[in-house]
Amino acid sequence: MRSLLTAATISLAFTLFLTPLFIRLFERLGWGQVIRTPEDGNIPRHQAKRGTPTMGGVVFITGTIVGYFVGTFTGGAPPTASGLLVIWMMVGLGVVGFIDDFMKVRQQRSLGLSGWRKIVGQVLVAVPFGILALNFPNRYGETPATAHVSFFRDIPALSFLALGVVVGWIVYLVWVSFISVAWSNATNLTDGLDGLATGSGIFTISALSLVTFWQFQQRCMSGALVDSYAGACYPTRDPMDLTIIAASFVGALVGFLWWNAPKAKIFMGDVGSLAIGGVIAAMSILSRTELLAVIIAGVFIIGPGSVILQRYYFKATGGKRLFLMSPFHHHLEMRGWPEITIVVRMWIIAGMLAVTGVGLFYVAWLAAL
Repeated sequence: MRSLLTAATISLAFTLFLTPLFIRLFERLGWGQVIRTPEDGNIPRHQAKRGTPTMGGVVFITGTIVGYFVGTFTGGAPPTASGLLVIWMMVGLGVVGFIDDFMKVRQQRSLGLSGWRKIVGQVLVAVPFGILALNFPNRYGETPATAHVSFFRDIPALSFLALGVVVGWIVYLVWVSFISVAWSNATNLTDGLDGLATGSGIFTISALSLVTFWQFQQRCMSGALVDSYAGACYPTRDPMDLTIIAASFVGALVGFLWWNAPKAKIFMGDVGSLAIGGVIAAMSILSRTELLAVIIAGVFIIGPGSVILQRYYFKATGGKRLFLMSPFHHHLEMRGWPEITIVVRMWIIAGMLAVTGVGLFYVAWLAAL
């Protein structure tokens, strides 16, 4: 518990007090946000945001790493394979986003990496994660991840290795890559208004940390586990360490939100939004809650869902639009909603979905008793 509190506090303090220094540094480096013109399909009032320092994801990624390692080493709970795998996904996808952001800033255009190049980068991060996640068993034979599809826990009937070793591994890595690409792009599309992705990420990752903390309390190898609860225990490899890295990430996001809330002094950029998606993907895979994450992180599905609906409706109707603009939060802007109203209401939705997901997780535990 001391590691958990220390990690969250250090990460919070890092981003809360040091973000102004990063803002000044990014201004000197010329890392200002590039905004599309109204002629290119952007909302006119967003032009006022041009030049605001971007790539702020570097700040909370760094804060998370500092908080996590300080917390684990000073708290007597050294880092585990699971915690390091979350960091791998966070940093790896953050690097993909950084390359995209840097290309935009350097060329002073709103176009960075092409869609397929970005996906290739995301897959190159996800595949090593998937391979490593099925290694490093502890003394009980538990690996960070399993080759099962999971909801509240692994679904025994849905094992990729049942297809054979070679085919099973291929399908498993495709599954991990799909989850990673889907969540990182979903968070990227949600990052369109000041504080929207940051606040939503706080609710989502906090909920996932509650899930892993409960798994720690009800872990199968716990000597303190009540006999009547044994049938509902969780074989998650390192639930407490997953809780620590999640708490560290949330702390870093909270401190960053102080400067990212409307009117933002700094934007997270793709480096930040892809990193948030990476943490959601890694936490859901390592906590065996991949399908449950669709509910917990459901706020991040609204944006890409609206983009998909817009595209198919446009094709099906020969050019008509379902929304004034997609993603959906821009549609609300076009309808005249103030930005702060959209952001706060999306936070409310994020909170309700996160609470719903945790509640369903608890009900499933009760049902397993």
